[in-house]
Amino acid sequence: MPHTDRFIVITGGPGSGKTTLIQALAAEGLAHMPEAGRAIIRQQVAIGGRALPWDDRLAFAELMLAWELRSYEAAQSMPGPVIFDRGVPDVAGYLSLCGLAVPEHVRRAAALYRYRRQVFIAPPWPEIFVQDAERKQSLEEARATCDALAATYTALGYELRVLPLAPVAERAEIVRAAIA
Repeated sequence: MPHTDRFIVITGGPGSGKTTLIQALAAEGLAHMPEAGRAIIRQQVAIGGRALPWDDRLAFAELMLAWELRSYEAAQSMPGPVIFDRGVPDVAGYLSLCGLAVPEHVRRAAALYRYRRQVFIAPPWPEIFVQDAERKQSLEEARATCDALAATYTALGYELRVLPLAPVAERAEIVRAAIA
């Protein structure tokens, strides 16, 4: 897989405003690929599946990997920049966070499916953090998630750009300026 500068990842822990930012950018016409985690949780709950972060974390990670690979392939046919709500390396970061070994095929996927070198990371934001039926992590777990993702992306040679704890419009301007 060739490295592509068109694919921009926005990552971070839960409750950091990442998805809201991506929705704002999408409303402006930027192509985007949605987050895997929440969709997988909804699907698994609906069918009574066990591939959930509070049940079978490895199965959950495998479904996330499949989702991210499909998203990457689908984005190949989209023109212009594509914003990703997380990327393949997030799966490795998640497994590390959980204290699980990162299987070789996940490592290989993270090495092969490359994004723009500069990755945006949304840090924990206590003022907007909320738990819900799909987000059961605590704020402390959100911080640990952000740290695990930062370590994973850095180890893979990405340059992290930390998004400020600022209104969506300001964050969107930072991303748009970097894309231009």
